[in-house]
Amino acid sequence: MRYRVTVDGQEFPVEMLDEHHARIGERVHELDFVSISGQPVYSLIIDGKSFEAYVYPDEQAWQVLLVGRAYHVTVVDEREARLVRTQAGQGSSEGEFVLRAPMPGLVVSVPIAAGQAVEKGQILVILESMKMQNELRAPRAGKVANLRTTPGETVEQKQILLSIA
Repeated sequence: MRYRVTVDGQEFPVEMLDEHHARIGERVHELDFVSISGQPVYSLIIDGKSFEAYVYPDEQAWQVLLVGRAYHVTVVDEREARLVRTQAGQGSSEGEFVLRAPMPGLVVSVPIAAGQAVEKGQILVILESMKMQNELRAPRAGKVANLRTTPGETVEQKQILLSIA
């Protein structure tokens, strides 16, 4: 899976080759990244060097404290980035918007209900894929017209999750 990772405004292409190897730019790194006791503390080992990171979710990003320095980090997989670019290109402020799963995964949460009014940027669905939780947000304000998913459901890429009128 390929990602676009932005750290304090600087973008890095990252490709997860397998569970313990990632290509960052042109270099392949061996890594291990594990949550410690369900806390926002993570053990991070990169190429044999050990680090402790504190990771806190933000509105649309992550705040990461690593080696005494705070970083603002965003992570977007390439499929999601293409989906966002496509939706932005549609300029759909009117008509129906259909939210499709940008990747296969497990629906963790659906914090909205059919018929509910939503605002631009509001979380519609939290989808877990490859051990990462992805917040799928409303691209515009509207009303949830058709809700087709529930928490605990496994979905396929491009499966319709809901629509906003």
